[in-house]
Amino acid sequence: MITTNELQCPVSLMVSPSLEDHHELSRLLAAAIVNPPFCNLLLVDPKLAIENGYQGETFLLSDAERYLLLFIHADSLAELASQIAQAFGLGLNTQSYSFAQVPDFIGC
Repeated sequence: MITTNELQCPVSLMVSPSLEDHHELSRLLAAAIVNPPFCNLLLVDPKLAIENGYQGETFLLSDAERYLLLFIHADSLAELASQIAQAFGLGLNTQSYSFAQVPDFIGC
């Protein structure tokens, strides 16, 4: 009779959020990039911006994303995006990019 031994070893998994986990948040930020009035609304009244959506599109944000957007206070879209990246630990290194002037597409 052949016997088999069972090998057991502890394995720890650390699951970090992927970019896909924040797809709706990415869509919301993209809408803010292409539409300065929506961007302003997102910065001034994020609750209304989320509720109204953008051109008929709604954003199905997670509770964590919604909560974060409601409590971040940012003066610009770049600042908002930076704070979101920090909060979710997305590893966005904002120090590595430098522009002589703010790009045209970051108008608000």
